[in-house]
Amino acid sequence: MRIAVTGSIATDHLMTFPGRFADQLLPEELHRVSLSFLVDTLDVRRGGCAPNICFGMGCLGLKPILVGAAGADFTDYRSWLDRHRVDTHSVHISETHHTARFLCTTDEDHNQIASFYTGAMSEAREIELRPIAERVGGLDLVVIAANDPEAMLRHSEECRERGYTFAADPSQQLARMGKHDIRSLIDGATYLFTNEYEAALIEEKTGWSSEEILDRVGIRVTTLGPKGVRIDRRGEVAIQVGCAVERKKADPTGVGDAFRAGFLAGLAWGLDLERSAQVGCMLATLVIETVGTQEYSLRRAPFLERFAQAYGDAAAADVSAHLTV
Repeated sequence: MRIAVTGSIATDHLMTFPGRFADQLLPEELHRVSLSFLVDTLDVRRGGCAPNICFGMGCLGLKPILVGAAGADFTDYRSWLDRHRVDTHSVHISETHHTARFLCTTDEDHNQIASFYTGAMSEAREIELRPIAERVGGLDLVVIAANDPEAMLRHSEECRERGYTFAADPSQQLARMGKHDIRSLIDGATYLFTNEYEAALIEEKTGWSSEEILDRVGIRVTTLGPKGVRIDRRGEVAIQVGCAVERKKADPTGVGDAFRAGFLAGLAWGLDLERSAQVGCMLATLVIETVGTQEYSLRRAPFLERFAQAYGDAAAADVSAHLTV
């Protein structure tokens, strides 16, 4: 199954300040703030929705196609993804901008001051899907994850025009998008991925009810945090899948992307929706146990053992027939 994953490509620069921002802010001087925080740690992490999803799919043995825009500084990141079975040949490299960057400083009270540099991501709107489809012999599914909003709308429109099956995953960009853009993005999608809050926000912003959305998308996949995931289809009983028990809670960043990676892998293997959601929940559990979105390791035997503990031996046997890591 040829799956193209479009979305943001970014690096995260995460710093910690061993104090409280509030102690450095003078209420009477907030109109002219000039501060520099001496930080204790700096972690540079690979990130971006599309590479996170592709990395998870690669770890499960698939070869997803990464579609997005990056800068000339993408070389090392590309090598990492190539080594994890990700097809990076369709990444657009900007001649003028760096790869998008998230810079965040966190204080001891877990308050954060952050900046996001869009950089090369703004050029994702220049990417056309047809040459990618021609290069790989066709596209079975296009995932439209959070990205430059204009790129997201262009990709969904092209999918409708060319008859490509697509999944809409607006995520953080819902805050930037208005009624008509959201409607245009999700209309005709075979899958709509959101969390609970985003699901409610889509209904509020579009003015469509849950039933009206299901008239326009085939399958609505809603992650429920620690309660797992719910899958809705018009006229069908909802499918609900719980999470596998985590051994520790290290960092929730990237959990949603990992779920999508596992779910898409299940679909590519020909598994049903419930089993695919179980694969997604199991991969998400591995990510929450690890600091960083692409720092986890996946080994076949431990993965299947924990999968069987969470979902039963029959479920593990279904996955075992396809899992290569």
